[in-house]
Amino acid sequence: MDPHVSAPAGPVLVDYLKALPQYLYPHHPLSRMMHAATRCCCPRLKNPFTRWFVRRFGIDLSEAAQPDPLAYPHFNAFFTRALREGARPLAGGEAVVVSPVDGTVSQLGAIRGGDIFQAKGRRFDLTTLLGGDPARAAPFRDGAFATIYLSPRDYHRIHMPLAGRLTGMVHVPGRLFSVNPATTRVIPGLFARNERVVALFDTAAGPMAVVMVGAIFVGSIETVWAGEVTPPAGSRVSAWGYPADEAPRLVRGEELGRFNMGSTVILLFGRDRLEWDERLAAGGGLRMGQALGSIELPAAR
Repeated sequence: MDPHVSAPAGPVLVDYLKALPQYLYPHHPLSRMMHAATRCCCPRLKNPFTRWFVRRFGIDLSEAAQPDPLAYPHFNAFFTRALREGARPLAGGEAVVVSPVDGTVSQLGAIRGGDIFQAKGRRFDLTTLLGGDPARAAPFRDGAFATIYLSPRDYHRIHMPLAGRLTGMVHVPGRLFSVNPATTRVIPGLFARNERVVALFDTAAGPMAVVMVGAIFVGSIETVWAGEVTPPAGSRVSAWGYPADEAPRLVRGEELGRFNMGSTVILLFGRDRLEWDERLAAGGGLRMGQALGSIELPAAR
């Protein structure tokens, strides 16, 4: 087994009991309702909920660029709040791959052929994750992956792990199951079933994919170059290419997107391109800018 991939205890009955009703939920209608509710600007509605949310999840507002939670026009603006300058320094130099988000390591390690480890006894398919195109998945076969879970208390903007040029984006429609640890243990192929947006980059480590996975109440995913990609959910996979002379180029640590409410990010790299930081392990906490691993930069000409 890859030393960075954990094999926690298998699912228990309570996990199945929590997950079973989710098959019956009207995922997208519920998420559309939440999308509207979190943009309500009425102070009598949004202020009490925001106060409750800060208390319930222990939000550290000292890190926010705007520390007054009631100063935001609506709850979603608070939820996707910017950090104050210097709150997330980037580790190392350009050869260091940094965490794109605040969150918890769900799993990380090696991709076995086209299989990615989800939880004990469960894996999911690389090609399906990336929208069903084998050519799109080929650069990542036998590569490396990291799955990072964002809880409600976390910072919800997504940043570049490495400097890179955008080469493509894919929107893959799907369900919106919860992605909490209990659900991850019991729902087969969870991350390849939920709605997601895949951003593909060319970097000094070769191809890199940043997969933004939606979840229940998380039907809205934005990127800095395209704005809100979903909703609407759509029914077919949509893909966009970006010519090299027109493609956005983002530096390491620059914002690339955000979740309107929270979910999971999956990073993908090619074979023998990345050496994970040996201190990382499943279940460990991360902060945006923290070192995930390192690459070998091309020799200067």
